[in-house]
Parts: sequence; structure tokens; C-alpha cells
Amino acid sequence: MATTLELIRKVKTQVQELTGFSADSVSEFSASDGGWEMTVNLLELKRIPSSTDLLAAYRITLDGEGNVTSYHRMRRYLRDQVMEDAP
Repeated sequence: MATTLELIRKVKTQVQELTGFSADSVSEFSASDGGWEMTVNLLELKRIPSSTDLLAAYRITLDGEGNVTSYHRMRRYLRDQVMEDAP
């Protein structure tokens, strides 16, 4: 069984290969039935200054081996945009 960090590294690599965008960060990670779910933030458009970079949050579903089984872009945002969590 891979460690959490190994799993996150593997997913970042898979998502980058699938989408062509580089993984910026993981903002959510949880176990699900027989696998994992996480939200990975991808850099979709690099700009100058970097505060105006366009990022997107993707919801990733993984099987028990850590392989991506599905992904969905949930939202796009600028790097400097403050997002409040829903109550």
C-alpha cells in the first residue's frame, strides 16, 4: 500500500498526463468506497504577474490502486482570488 504522499504524487502525474496542465496543489483528500477522492488544483494558464494565473479545481476519483478512474473540472479561478468555503 502506498503512503498518502506517494499516492498524491502519482495522481498529480496522471492528471498532468491526462489534461496537459501541471498540478499546482491538492486541496482535498478523502477515502471513498474502494478508493479515494481528491481535489487537485491545476495551472491552466500561466500569466505575468503570477497572481493572475488561471487555475482550475478538478475532482479526481481513484480506484484502490491509486489509478485515476474519473475527473471533472469543478471551477476555474485566478490565483489571487479568495474563495470562501460554503457553510
